[in-house]
This record gives sequence, C-alpha cells and structure tokens, in this order.
Amino acid sequence: MTTPPKPDKHAPAPHDDAAAIKGGISYDAAGVSIEAGDALVDAIKPAAGQTHRAGVLGGLGGFGALFDLKAAGYRDPVLVSCTDGVGTKLMLAIETGQHDTIGIDLVAMCVNDLIVQGAQPLFFLDYFATGKLDVADAARVVKGIAEACRQSGCALVGGETAEMPGMYAAGHYDLAGFSVGAAERDTLLPRDIHAGDTLIALPSSGVHSNGFSLVRQVVTRSGLGWHDPAPFAPSLSLAEALLTPTSLYVRDVMALHAKGLLNACAHITGGGLPGNLPRVLLKGLTAEVTAGRWPVPPVFNWLAKAGPVAPEEMLKVFNCGIGMVLVTSRPDDVLSALQETGTEAYEIGRIIEGQAGFSLKGELVFG
Repeated sequence: MTTPPKPDKHAPAPHDDAAAIKGGISYDAAGVSIEAGDALVDAIKPAAGQTHRAGVLGGLGGFGALFDLKAAGYRDPVLVSCTDGVGTKLMLAIETGQHDTIGIDLVAMCVNDLIVQGAQPLFFLDYFATGKLDVADAARVVKGIAEACRQSGCALVGGETAEMPGMYAAGHYDLAGFSVGAAERDTLLPRDIHAGDTLIALPSSGVHSNGFSLVRQVVTRSGLGWHDPAPFAPSLSLAEALLTPTSLYVRDVMALHAKGLLNACAHITGGGLPGNLPRVLLKGLTAEVTAGRWPVPPVFNWLAKAGPVAPEEMLKVFNCGIGMVLVTSRPDDVLSALQETGTEAYEIGRIIEGQAGFSLKGELVFG
C-alpha cells in the first residue's frame, strides 16, 4: 500500500457549481485527506521493508513496482497471478474494531492459491478502500498484510489507498489483494496424477475466509454477541475465535514441491472439499475422501449445531478442518518431511478412476 488517495481516480468530482460556493471549497472539506494518505504510507514503510526479497527493485512510493526475475534466480519462468479478498469476514473485523489479522487473511487467500500451481509467491499488492481514512486502523490492517508476506517470502511492493466519501458507511472499508508468483516451466503443478495417488490434508486454523455470510447468520440465530465467550473456545471472545487468521501453507508446500514430492495441491476455500479437489484432477479421476480421517475443529461442530446446518451443507460451504490437500505418490516421504517441521498432516483418501470428481466414504459427523 504505497499511494495516498488520488484526486483524479478515487474521489467524487465536485459539482460544476462548486467554484461558485462562497468562500471556495477544498478536497479536505469534500471528505478526502491527502495528508492522511501520506501519513499511512509513512506508518507502514517499516513493516513493508521487512518483506524485501531478492528481485525487488526500488521501494515504496513509486508509480509502479519493479521485479527482476533473473535476480530472483529463475531461468525459464512462468508467471502465475491471482487476486482475492476476505469476503464478509471483514464485517466482523469492522464491527469489533479488531483489524490486526484481517490482512493475514488477505495475503493467505492469494498466496495459497499461487502455491497450488507450484509457484513461489514473489510480490503482493493491496487495495484498501474506505469512506474516510483512519490512519491507525488502516496501519493495523497493512501491518498484518506485511507480516503474512514476510512469513510467505513475498515482498509487499505497493498498493492503493482509496478514500471515497459517500461510497462506504462510517468506519467501513474494503480490501482486495493481488499477488504474482513464478515457477520454472517444467515444475508447474498439477502433473502426473494417477489413480492410486494418496490425499494428504494439512489442517485449517478454523473457518479461514469463506462462508462468513452463513457464519454471521448462525451467530445471529444463536443470540450471542461478538464479545461473548466463544462456546467452542471459552478463553476467547466469539469475535476473537472467528477472526483466527487463515493458515499460510507456503513454506511447507514449496519445501515438499522442491523435493519433487507433489503431484498436485488443492486450496480448500469456498465450495469446500467437493468444490475444490476436482479442480486439480484430470478427467476420469475422482478424489475419494474417507470421513473421520482428520479431526474436525470445534468451531465447525458449533456452527453445525447452532445453525443448525446440515452435514452436506457444511461440507459444501466450509473447509471443515482441512485447508490444503496434497496429492502425492510418495505419502511416506511427504508425511516424514512434514513431521520433521512439526506440521500436522493426515492421510484422508486416494485418487481413484471415475467421473465424479469427488466422493466421500462414510459420513462426516459434527459433534
């Protein structure tokens, strides 16, 4: 996030008769503070600086960001790009004033998509739009973005702050993230998937950043407030528990990929296991998942009961405890490597021949 609000792009144009208003009119009086935008840039520069990596040219404040792929060590690179947001999870952060981790979600939703292609995240840009810029709150958001970029080996190279009076309710803002990664052409995923390959799950930290429109309805039905103790995590408020940030899988997945252990990966986002696993499979192959092979976090048990939400709907909407699925023909090596780094992992199924794309053996039970 590098640039302050831009008069020509992000603010409503003054009425034609503005010049006739007695005493004149100013941009600040119209609701846009260039000084606040500048203050935000200054506030986030140290955090963004901690994300610097090989290949980045220049620093924050330019009209664009430059990246040298040769300096980053690539010989025959393919660029992979993605964009995402965090959905209505934003409303929870806004309504409770808890802005410190929502930026982690924003980065995770993008970089976790890059790595399933076998691409190392290189750089990230963010878009922060609001009616009136609160520098302190915005800085908290961007510092979360910078921390997630640092953990992912991804440089925060810039972005845009848009202050647009009249577009957003007081205190509200919106976020979008954009990331670019690279992979050597001959290492792109998915590749060489065959019947008999094993499915290994990496656990989620909770709901992550999908399904919050349903989560918010369940909370309303439950009669609980955001600051009440979470029924599934009593040491935390309901808001704190639900705002647990999306897990970052970059380091584990890219380390496994560098060893040649992965045939494919699927980031489990909106659509759950049934909607995301088939996206990485060739026609004629099905991901057969066996229920009960992984622990379902308590938050999902509570959502299913408090809704109530039917098991098939839970599986379709939420990750249900699995944030990333690895497809491998060398499961013992994958599990051993993950054990060495202290990463939990569960063998949850296999690839079989069939046109269904996804199949669940057994019944997913929510306690």
